Amino acid sequence: MGEPHDTLLSLTGVDLGHGDRVVLPGVCLDLRRGERVALLGQSGAGKSTLLGALRQQLGDTAAWCPQQHGLVPQLAVYHNVYMGRLAEHSALANLWNLVRPLAGPWRQVAELCVALGLEGLMRRTVGQLSGGQRQRVAIARALYQERALFLGDEPVASIDPHQALRLLALIDARHTTSVIALHQRELALTHFDRVWGLRDGRLVIDAPARSLSLSDLDALYPDALYPDAGSDTAASATPSTSPRAEAGSRS
Repeated sequence: MGEPHDTLLSLTGVDLGHGDRVVLPGVCLDLRRGERVALLGQSGAGKSTLLGALRQQLGDTAAWCPQQHGLVPQLAVYHNVYMGRLAEHSALANLWNLVRPLAGPWRQVAELCVALGLEGLMRRTVGQLSGGQRQRVAIARALYQERALFLGDEPVASIDPHQALRLLALIDARHTTSVIALHQRELALTHFDRVWGLRDGRLVIDAPARSLSLSDLDALYPDALYPDAGSDTAASATPSTSPRAEAGSRS
């Protein structure tokens, strides 16, 4: 991956949330073309909120892979993937495709399914699939959109590191820029160019991955570090933004 060339999106002191509820106040960040960004933080830290805001601002330039997959269990794998480009076809073509799949889309979806280990499952309903298979169908639908930017809310959660790397390689091969929420800290440091880290409603890390260590990322997960969350030790150990993160926040 080459060096990023320009800024795709900037947030400067923007409050992000849902309706009147602010989840992430005063967010400042830049998303640069060509960067692979890992978004880290505990469950409930605001990762989905930030991704939702990015998706809203980037519009049709970004492919979207949601955390809960957003699949239709009653429809086949093929039709769920095809929905990624539903708007590109007429209503009549989409209705016909439900009964008799269109030759071009069928071939394109079949190629994706082979790459994602879903070959032989295109006619099977999503409701019959395992959780890991559904996860790959959701990734296939996002890849099928063929957009330059990929936004993923934990698309490689709960799978082994080897499989995660394979899926991330497929995403990288088809998108020049990506922002992916995940919990695998080692993967964030070894596979991504930049890390955004959320804690307590704040963006506390915004730095190149090469400038960070696992101990920097551990600070994003205090419950894992300090199981006695109510103890004095846990309270006194609450970290502020790390020096490395501050130094790299605008590099």
